[in-house]
Amino acid sequence: MTASRTTRRHLRTRTRTRTRTRTGRTAAVRALALAVCLTLTALATGCRDDTAPAWDYPRLATTLNALSAALAQGCATPDPAHCTDRLDRLDTLARRAVTEVLDHRLLDQACLDAESDVHRARTLRLAATVTARSPARSPQDPRRLALAQAVAAEQAAYRRLLAALEKVRTTPPPGAETGPA
Repeated sequence: MTASRTTRRHLRTRTRTRTRTRTGRTAAVRALALAVCLTLTALATGCRDDTAPAWDYPRLATTLNALSAALAQGCATPDPAHCTDRLDRLDTLARRAVTEVLDHRLLDQACLDAESDVHRARTLRLAATVTARSPARSPQDPRRLALAQAVAAEQAAYRRLLAALEKVRTTPPPGAETGPA
């Protein structure tokens, strides 16, 4: 019995020694990895106070990001008739963004011009959708081409509106501090 106990103790001691050595190395590697990650994060974000200014309008930024993502997704199929649902969703997001801009009293002439371009393009697309509902005989049918051009024009109008709204959102109001504190 004594020999088996001695052997077991000896094995336990060896196992513990090896485990401690590995744990020490692992801990050192982990600490080094954490230090590298913190250093890279500090370099990427900067060491100064980068909080968003009060005039940055975070809710408007969220709406504009959603509008940008929906616009970037575009149409999944080359058939412009399937794009009308996505464009209707864009219209809902654009209206919400314009309403938020009006709530903050940020509207300028570029936004008004871009919004009227969107309404004109939407009207043209709706008219082209009505005329294109009759069955097309070929892919080169003028009614189908007119709808494709109207969809492209409406998407371009939404891009202009998004750019105008983003410019209004990021422009500081008169008298606001723009430099670091």
